[in-house]
Amino acid sequence: MSVPAGVDADRGPPMAIPLAHFLAGFGFLLAGAALGVLGAVGRAPGLARPAHVHLLLVGWVCLTILGAMTQFVPVWSGVDLHSRRLAVAQLGLVAGGVAGFAGLLLAGRLDWLPVAGAAMLAGFWTFVYNVGRTLWRAATPDDADAGDGAGPALDPTERHFALALGYVLPVTALGLLLALDFVRPTLAPAGLARPRVVAAHATLAVFGIVLTTVLGALYQLATMFTQTELHAVDETLRRVEERTYPAGVLVLAAGRLIDHVWLARLGAAAVLVGLLAFAAVLARKLRETRVERTPMLSRYAVVALALPAWALAAAPAWLADPTDPAATFGHPAAGHLLAAGAVGFVVLGTLYHVVPFIVWVRRYSDRVGLEPVPTIDDLYDDRLAAVDFWLTLGGVGLLLAGEVWGSGSARLAGGVAATLGFAVFAANLAGVVVRHGPESLRVGALGGASGESGDPDEQFP
Repeated sequence: MSVPAGVDADRGPPMAIPLAHFLAGFGFLLAGAALGVLGAVGRAPGLARPAHVHLLLVGWVCLTILGAMTQFVPVWSGVDLHSRRLAVAQLGLVAGGVAGFAGLLLAGRLDWLPVAGAAMLAGFWTFVYNVGRTLWRAATPDDADAGDGAGPALDPTERHFALALGYVLPVTALGLLLALDFVRPTLAPAGLARPRVVAAHATLAVFGIVLTTVLGALYQLATMFTQTELHAVDETLRRVEERTYPAGVLVLAAGRLIDHVWLARLGAAAVLVGLLAFAAVLARKLRETRVERTPMLSRYAVVALALPAWALAAAPAWLADPTDPAATFGHPAAGHLLAAGAVGFVVLGTLYHVVPFIVWVRRYSDRVGLEPVPTIDDLYDDRLAAVDFWLTLGGVGLLLAGEVWGSGSARLAGGVAATLGFAVFAANLAGVVVRHGPESLRVGALGGASGESGDPDEQFP
């Protein structure tokens, strides 16, 4: 796989910043997966389920999103990141907050949850401000080029990212309210039922922040790395998605918050229509491609199957009663199909390009034409990539079978297999950094990256 034409990697921050996000995310991924296995054998302490969810959703997926957006919004949009200092600060706040939050849940120390929640909120809002200012710069022309004052329109990826930033604000605010409610009754005096707030919080987090980011990224990545374009049919499907999905997420969350079945049902139908339209676009691009199969595209193929399968499984439950807590993420037995089969495999596949890409640009791009250099795909081990793919896919399949058949042994075997797959994945990509970009592991590299001016390469001794 080569570097895509038109990508200006110098616009992004020094590689220490996104890689630090990804490596921290790997740690949370392994911790969350291990906690899931402990829960399957009844050995998990404290409030293990919410800790498990926050480690995987916030610690792994969201930290990966933070690192990826911080790197690639400037690259894709052709503008400089607003602030490197803020990018470093968001990592410390979110990573520290989610680690503390999960630890407190496991220890049963709920009185300190608002402190960890406040750290996460501060980190996420710092990220929203930083990337939001960067996107604003992309949509606003320089004074010299302003002309009639109308800036260039954001493309589909940028629009989805902007929407995801907007969802972050209510998600984190509701999360902090839920944490405060553990210490002092906050919701009931305001006339809010805690289960309804939890449902709205989860809806906006998963379908708002995470899946909106996934859709936006795949509009760019699925065409870029299959070397295809959106044709007339694809553009029609994209318009359907953009006109149904974002509004559907808000309506579904609102219906759940106020316990209004018909409002939530309307939002659920719009979400399903939007996701099915997008899944059709993704499947069409993967079918049209003639490029060599890569770990990225293999995992995207899983997503192209898992997303419509989840939507079709969710439809009966959501259309019957989308306010039912058991149906928050669709069919009660299909939660792993969405979380791991769709979201998880998108993140896994994308990181198989993003991490080697960042390292390759820093280490080898200036040597092209002067000496033999490896390709991006040469940086990781193909055999390990195959092992982690089949372990993870098999593990997710066993988890789904266990949920459908009510088999605890299948869930345990699936959790162990998926955890091993995640460990191989993390070792493979961490090895890329260790072998080809060791300078990014130095504490000084990350600290030095906080400078606001100068050549980015000067941040690395």
